[in-house]
Amino acid sequence: MGRFLIVALHTYVNSLPMELSPQLLLHAYSMGVFPMAESREDPAVVWLEPKLRGVFPLDQFHVSRSLAKAIGKTDYEVAINRDFGAVVDACAERDETWINATIRKGYMDLHNLGHAHSLEIWREDKLIGGVYGVTLGGAFFGESMFSRATNASKMALAYLITHLRKCGFTLFDTQFLTPHLASLGAVEISQEDYLERLQSAIQLPESFTRYSSPPAASETLQR
Repeated sequence: MGRFLIVALHTYVNSLPMELSPQLLLHAYSMGVFPMAESREDPAVVWLEPKLRGVFPLDQFHVSRSLAKAIGKTDYEVAINRDFGAVVDACAERDETWINATIRKGYMDLHNLGHAHSLEIWREDKLIGGVYGVTLGGAFFGESMFSRATNASKMALAYLITHLRKCGFTLFDTQFLTPHLASLGAVEISQEDYLERLQSAIQLPESFTRYSSPPAASETLQR
């Protein structure tokens, strides 16, 4: 499969419904490309390759005092892949979303093959926050996160970054840099820099499930 994109910030390659096979998705991610939909109702998928890329340096996540206090409590539970589908659905529960049925099926298929994972925050058996993404070698491609309680999505990110460091990951791709992500330590890099980091990361062995249990709160706070 050739390199089928991309010259603009948002280059639309396909405007027709299509199947996102795991092979197509992983090939796209290996080149720095990812899919989105215009809306929940639109069955079409478009492919994007931003000229500027958001990434989380794995040693620079900012833990505020309020977040540290939330992590230090004992009224929640952290889980990995307990309910991946519920995390995807929760991320799509907003007025405007890029997660349509095609996107959802594609990532469920990746999850079933061990290439998509979720980290979840639970309280009293209720899912209150989480983040999910795709893995390829030592690269984690963050797709979306959600929160149903104060600090829940930030807690998920903090635990996820600790987990990625433990597992030997070298790249955490956030796709775009938003003010919210920047406040937590994410930065923006050039496409050229990103592709260099990507090619190095994907050569590493797949390792997200090296530890089946999430990090302890103490590990996350010490980091």
